[in-house]
Amino acid sequence: MPKANFLAFDFGAESGRAILGVLDGEKIVLEEIHRSPNVQIKESGHIHWNISNLFDELKKGLSSAANLGFKDLLGIGVDTWGVDFGLLGEDNQILGNPFAYRDSRTEGIMERAFELMPKEELYSCTGIQFMQFNSIFQLLSMVLSKSPLLESCKMLLFMPDLFNFLLTGEKYSEYTIASTSQLLNAEKKEWESNIFEKLFLPMDIMAPLVPPGTIIGKLLPGIAREAGMSQIDVIAPACHDTACAVAAVPAKSSNWAYLSSGTWSVVGIEVDEPIINEITLKNNFTNEGGINQKIRFLRNTMGLWLLQRCIKSWEKKGESLTYSELTNLTEKTPAFKCFIDPDDRMFLNPEDMPTAIVEFCKKTQQPIPGEKGEYVRCIFESLALKYRFIIDRIKNMCKKPLDVLHIVGGGSQNELLNQFSANATGLPVVAGPVEATAAGNILIQAVTKKELTGIEEGRRLVSRSFPLKYYEPEFQEKWNEVYEKTKWMFT
Repeated sequence: MPKANFLAFDFGAESGRAILGVLDGEKIVLEEIHRSPNVQIKESGHIHWNISNLFDELKKGLSSAANLGFKDLLGIGVDTWGVDFGLLGEDNQILGNPFAYRDSRTEGIMERAFELMPKEELYSCTGIQFMQFNSIFQLLSMVLSKSPLLESCKMLLFMPDLFNFLLTGEKYSEYTIASTSQLLNAEKKEWESNIFEKLFLPMDIMAPLVPPGTIIGKLLPGIAREAGMSQIDVIAPACHDTACAVAAVPAKSSNWAYLSSGTWSVVGIEVDEPIINEITLKNNFTNEGGINQKIRFLRNTMGLWLLQRCIKSWEKKGESLTYSELTNLTEKTPAFKCFIDPDDRMFLNPEDMPTAIVEFCKKTQQPIPGEKGEYVRCIFESLALKYRFIIDRIKNMCKKPLDVLHIVGGGSQNELLNQFSANATGLPVVAGPVEATAAGNILIQAVTKKELTGIEEGRRLVSRSFPLKYYEPEFQEKWNEVYEKTKWMFT
């Protein structure tokens, strides 16, 4: 069969990339053709995303594809992180730079929201995990502060929807990204009017919803000319990056769990219907939108952000070490010295992550890490034990046996953490693909264009196309013993 060419734009909290995907029926080949840092900016004491710079980099990615001879792609798809959004005013002008989810404006907002709508009622509608930076709380903070931006707003678009608008002029919200907002009814898959009424949020600014795999429109003529391309279809894949990553999990059985490993760790399973009850509320599980009408039943937990921030702190002191060097130090460090709950609020955005880890250890009356390897081992062991904590709850709530844990994303390259994850959970681990998000983005585009019969064929394609690594659980007795002693600290 002839080759089918697609372009995926994958924006994360650290960087944005343009990745070319070529399908030939037997495999998929990915090539990164442009990368740029995603640098947050500070304005008036708040943290924002630089939307103009990000879109300029996206256009550079288009030009790179054209310069390589790919002027007539079958599709372009954009995915990003969840919850953040931009606002459009009169004449479709973007009203300022979008706020970043780690901004402090949502401190204490959840408690204000629960005064207007009880926590239990809100969860029963949305089935979404409570995190202070969810879109609902960002929007409420703007209402309570009487934000002039919100007063001038005519439409709200989540980050990938905003890029799609800039590319095509069309304004839609793709379902998987919208589901992260905590403004969507999980059962009906539509905006929940009761939430908007009780929290005094403006529902008229919300865009029409479309399912993953929708062709949003064609590249605007000006952008196509600037990039040297034809007016290619812009396809909303699953615009939430984790939904794309899950689409590319090379699963062969039905009893699998996934861990999308990166700045965040996302641990969950695919289910047919939302699971919303008192127990899932107590365990703070979320029901986010997936492909093929599936629900991603999961918990978000802090991931390699902890290590990333430690490295930045050490670099400021002139102590620069590569990931490989840090891993070597960690392997030589004694095990099980101290542990943290990755989701404690003090780790959300501290000025100095190593100091925050020390403070947590002091607070919980544990030994304090000293050498860098001890910090890294603390992070890796704590993450692995938190994965066990989450997976145990999935098994109990869903009464579902799990045979394997698939680790996808950039974090799947961390062999030590992969092995710890197998040890802690007791599940065999299959690690890869590293570029799961881009692969999923392109697979969904290919299904839309009928180059693939469905996502199941796409997953088989992934398993043939990318190297996978396998890890069997080790030292089970010791890890079980440590888990029983430490699980009290996890929330």
